[in-house]
This record gives sequence, C-alpha cells and structure tokens, in this order.
Amino acid sequence: MATTATISISSDIAPGFGGISESMNLTQAGNLTDIDSTTGFSIRKLSTNSAVDLITMANELVEPKDSVAAKIFIRNIGHKGVIDKSVGVTIGVNSEPIGLLYGGDWMMMPLTCIDADDITATPATDDTVVLEYVMFYEEA
Repeated sequence: MATTATISISSDIAPGFGGISESMNLTQAGNLTDIDSTTGFSIRKLSTNSAVDLITMANELVEPKDSVAAKIFIRNIGHKGVIDKSVGVTIGVNSEPIGLLYGGDWMMMPLTCIDADDITATPATDDTVVLEYVMFYEEA
C-alpha cells in the first residue's frame, strides 16, 4: 500500500499566483518501491523550554537505512484544542535549528536517519504545547 503526501497552496497576496497542488508517493531511494516502515503516529506534550528528542535515531526498534528516503511530518497542534499562534517550537536535527512551528503550523522534510541526527523540539516557552509526528523510512 502506498503512502502519499499531498499539499495545496493558494494565496491572494501574490498577483498572478495560480496556486500549487502537488502530490508525492513516498518511495524508497532511487526506485518506485513504496516506503516500507514507520515509527507510527505519535503525540507528545511538552511543558519545558528545553530541547527534547522527538526521535532518537539510535533507539529505533527497526534500524532505518542511513542517508536514504526517510521523511518526517511534525505539527504543532496547540494544547487542549486551543491553537496558540504565539507559542512556537523550534524543530531541529541534532539540536541544529531547521524551523519554527507556531500553533497550527506543520512541516514535512527529508531526513538522513544517521544515528547521531536525532530530531529535536525546543518550545520557546514553558507553556504546554502538543506536537504530533510520524517518520516514514526504509528499513536497513
């Protein structure tokens, strides 16, 4: 069974921008074979402004192949049904900042899956925030 990611973007702030609608099947590196593994869907509540590991690569039960077709999806879903745009969470790889997700924001990006390259989350404040995330990868 295929895993597919789809995105649609529309905007009225750029004249002549007709929008973007793209879809991609998540496949193994260099071929059309469907990606075969996932960490499973997770939800994590954070109540500290310290960096925490969302995914510790060396601790994965099934070893992902290094430097291949892995992808991660992360979304800041707020707390108790409230999307707070003022509370941001910095997402990083091995604590190196990649981007800042405010309430309701999400991202999907490729990963290397090298053991030292953990996926980290660092909330801007100690206000409670909830992240949902899932990683798709090739099994080693």
